[in-house]
Amino acid sequence: MEIPFDPAAPMYHTAHIHDRCICICNRLLRGELSAVETYTQVIDKYTHSDADEILRQIRKDHSRSANLLSANVRDMSGEPEKNSGAWGLVATVAQGAANLFGPRSAIESLLKGEEADRDDYENALLDENVGPECKELIREDLLPAVLHHVSTLQELVIRNEHES
Repeated sequence: MEIPFDPAAPMYHTAHIHDRCICICNRLLRGELSAVETYTQVIDKYTHSDADEILRQIRKDHSRSANLLSANVRDMSGEPEKNSGAWGLVATVAQGAANLFGPRSAIESLLKGEEADRDDYENALLDENVGPECKELIREDLLPAVLHHVSTLQELVIRNEHES
């Protein structure tokens, strides 16, 4: 006798949450990969800026976050994203616009990206489909790094306003 499909059954629910968690982590991973690409573009364009070392450290942090998310997805038996996909295109377009207006605009563009990353992580923490291990990774490692980036870039924007 065949058992009827019941989406309310615990096994279905658990599998759905697991798959949804992988999807959410891969979305966050694409954001991190996009951030690495965007910071690389800015650093390559403004290598002699006083913010150069700060931007390199933030890019390194995003690379570390991408590695953590990749490992997390693999731990859930998922396949981690390899590139930023459409998110990278958006970052490239935004950075191209910022490049037209100089370093200050580029820093402001990076700040907006960090704020969007912060929002993505905060939304993931509120999502019932994100498992406790993923939420711990976000709460303990990923979100604190982004919050530090927001603060650091805000200081750079303020400093640039005073220097202008």
